[in-house]
Amino acid sequence: MTEPTPTLGERVAFHRKRRGLSQVELGRLIGRSESWVSQVERNARKVDRMSVLAQVSDVLGVPVADLAPDAPMEVAASEREPWRDALRLALTGHPALSAVASTPPPDGGSGEDFAEQAEQVWTVVHGSRYSEAGPVLLPLIAGAELALRSVPEDQRPAVAAALSRAYQAAAALLGKVNDTEAAWLASDRALFTAEAAGDVALVAAGQFRLVLAMLGAGRLDQAQHAAATAVAALRPRLPELGVEAASVVGALCLVRAVSAARAGDRRSAWQAIGDAQELAATVGAGRNDFNTEFGPVNVALHEVSVAVDLGDAGDALDRAGRIDTSGLSAERRARFLVDVADAHAQRRARGDALAALLEAEQVAPEQIHDHSKVRTLIRDLLQDVHQRSDQELRSLAGRCGVPA
Repeated sequence: MTEPTPTLGERVAFHRKRRGLSQVELGRLIGRSESWVSQVERNARKVDRMSVLAQVSDVLGVPVADLAPDAPMEVAASEREPWRDALRLALTGHPALSAVASTPPPDGGSGEDFAEQAEQVWTVVHGSRYSEAGPVLLPLIAGAELALRSVPEDQRPAVAAALSRAYQAAAALLGKVNDTEAAWLASDRALFTAEAAGDVALVAAGQFRLVLAMLGAGRLDQAQHAAATAVAALRPRLPELGVEAASVVGALCLVRAVSAARAGDRRSAWQAIGDAQELAATVGAGRNDFNTEFGPVNVALHEVSVAVDLGDAGDALDRAGRIDTSGLSAERRARFLVDVADAHAQRRARGDALAALLEAEQVAPEQIHDHSKVRTLIRDLLQDVHQRSDQELRSLAGRCGVPA
């Protein structure tokens, strides 16, 4: 006799227990109550939003298909990004091996040369032009690693600082295309080279990138702990470290806020936002220290993001309506629009959600096409029978690798 197919609730319960999580712990990780988890596992509550299903699968560490075999799968996009494998391979194995074994060129470049190249890469990353940034990073990292071991001793801190910024750019780039493992590795390299540069604020910036990698991997507890540790160590020293360090500490507070919101910890999330607001008032507007874009507007963007992650869609949209994003990079504006789309989707305003996604695509197409949250939102919209036939939605789905 054929065994009955396990239900969604039974699959959730199985994988939850396999991970050693209680219903309370699973609920906390996805921002839901113990009662909600219990109802799902007893099949008393349906999980009818793909974004929620994707969130549960991420926390349980299984593909969506393991929980809901009939859910639509997204098409792999690696063929659209030939630079990604090359950059990942460049980070594999410690670069010192090839650098030590190589014969240094007569003039391998100075710290100023590498610093200028790193800033040029960051300009492209902030513009969400990933296919341009990836290939530029490869020779920059290789050249700086070689120079770090061949230039005179007094020049090494400047080269190390430029190399750390390059690794931070690589971490940011890889994180944006959801390659969290490689982003984590690049962040670790950024920390190591920042320490060699002897720059405390740069070390903090490397820690910020590492925390972002943890957040991208769903390691919410680790992200909060790493951010809190860095903030506690640096905040008392801000008077001597200056405004650049204050920007990094503020950015770390924002990551704490997002991590807490995704864990369902409302109080900690808004407390961290409050800390960031105080620092933003000190830093002021118009700065981009260590490519964090930290300032009052960036804090306001994260207020929207936190409200969305906590499920407070109305509050998120109210806050979003008061923000002027004209001075921000394409990357930040697009990410803000994705949060706006998510808020509209939570309120079942699907037409407004689609409009926000299409606007985000105009601002930063490569970022949107590779964004996992965008794909989740598109899958949600495609579940609506009234929306499924929308040609604009179907076209966007195709560009993002989501079968329509």
